[in-house]
Amino acid sequence: MALHPLAGKPAPIKSLVNIPKLVSDYFLLTPDLADAAQKVSFGTSGHRGVSARGSFNEQHIAAITQAVCEYRKQAGITGPLFIGADTHALSAPALGTALEVLAANGVNVLYQSGMRPVPTPGVSHAIITYNRGRADGLADGIVITPSHNPPDAGGFKYNPTHGGPADTDVTKVVQDRANEIMARNNRDVKRMAYAQALNASNVNEHDFIGPYVADLANVIDMEAIAKSNLKIGVDPMGGASIDYWEPIADRYKLNIEVVNFSTDPTFSFMTLDHDGKIRMDCSSPYAMASLISLKDKFDIAFGNDPDSDRHGIVTQSGLMNPNHYLATAIGYLFTNRPGWPKDAQVGKTLVSSSIIDRLAADMGLNLCEVPVGFKWFVNGLSKGTMGFGGEESAGASFLRKDGTVWTTDKDGILLDLLAAEMTVVTGKNPAEHYAAMTEKYGAPIYERNDVASSPEEKAVLGKLSPEQVTADTLAGEKITAKLTAAPGNGASIGGLKVVTENGWFAARPSGTEDIYKIYAESFLDKDHLKRIQQEAKGIVADALK
Repeated sequence: MALHPLAGKPAPIKSLVNIPKLVSDYFLLTPDLADAAQKVSFGTSGHRGVSARGSFNEQHIAAITQAVCEYRKQAGITGPLFIGADTHALSAPALGTALEVLAANGVNVLYQSGMRPVPTPGVSHAIITYNRGRADGLADGIVITPSHNPPDAGGFKYNPTHGGPADTDVTKVVQDRANEIMARNNRDVKRMAYAQALNASNVNEHDFIGPYVADLANVIDMEAIAKSNLKIGVDPMGGASIDYWEPIADRYKLNIEVVNFSTDPTFSFMTLDHDGKIRMDCSSPYAMASLISLKDKFDIAFGNDPDSDRHGIVTQSGLMNPNHYLATAIGYLFTNRPGWPKDAQVGKTLVSSSIIDRLAADMGLNLCEVPVGFKWFVNGLSKGTMGFGGEESAGASFLRKDGTVWTTDKDGILLDLLAAEMTVVTGKNPAEHYAAMTEKYGAPIYERNDVASSPEEKAVLGKLSPEQVTADTLAGEKITAKLTAAPGNGASIGGLKVVTENGWFAARPSGTEDIYKIYAESFLDKDHLKRIQQEAKGIVADALK
């Protein structure tokens, strides 16, 4: 993938989104339902789109919210609905639309006081805290966010009573009903005026921040961080964690400096990502260039994407690869959490680094490898049978010190603070821990590439069986596994993973573009990785015939 000449450089004015037009398009454009791209479509992280393209507009949000209200009624969910929104420009109007529909449907809604932004983990934590010890009258939630995506994007996801991302058995019901509602020109939507909704008795302000911050001491050793006076740098990247860091610093007496307080919806303060786009991806060294430039000023620093479900850890060595940090987090947590169940699982997605596999095997841990998507960790985290669940895309969560659930959605703030705890408790930062780990388990090289693919080919790839893979070797090594279902739970991976002793690749079709993604890793060298990537294309091509 070619690197844009402005990658890592400040965003030029011409790259900024026209916010008035973006918001106007949300209200004024009518989706064309003859175009599949303009229908409601729940992927792994809810419905996402762009107002100018007719894929994230007022009609979508009204219809989805109505569908959620109807689902709640069918499922017997009668408790409050916690709703939060991030700092993307489309999140505010979408929040307004959702409140109008929720109020008219009689749903008891709780939103952040002052209409301030709420991170994804804030909503998950609120749901779980409310539901703890209850058998009925359970709460659920909505998070309005397109995560790290560019400033013109909008997103809307539903978290049921378990507090995590809804599974397909729920999202399909909501998606299909929302599209049915839109096909009827939203005639089935119950709605009231915005001012009336805010004054409705069933719509009320709520403090998401205080309870979350106060509870952190039950999952992170905040006392150890405070005693160390560790110098910590934080870049909220214009996102929803902006209101959390000062209360955290004040309550626990931490030496935290927030390096950027901007919440400009154009995200004009960002440096451009690898492709020249503004993208608040805290796992990208290009998007994180501003914080990386300050690395020598702090003992440790971190950034979060707009809804704060992802983490980016910066040491004096630079930005850590998300896979590297996941491995060090697992190694540290399963050594320093005596209150966890002895048989607690390590949850990883099948495209996360295999250094986690080697670490788990060496530590005698129970590894659970699942398909892509944080929803696969929800059940284990809820029950306390999974100590840690993490994705290759810099998202993770883990149990409280006593082995009970913290959040069932990704929590970037939590993983940030864990990096600080790890540093002060062990005397080594996460990058130093990872360096020691590679001496023991090998130093993997990991890359993801995109390959052009037709819709027909993508459909076949998503339904492959192991028998369709005829190759016996990959990059000079015997193939030890051909997977189309995840070893941890037997669920379809929607693609293919091929494994050898010292490398692997996984191929998955994109849900939004005419490409498939190849994830590949080698424990030998870069030449071996290139061979894996090249032969992967051939293996996939043969399987698609």
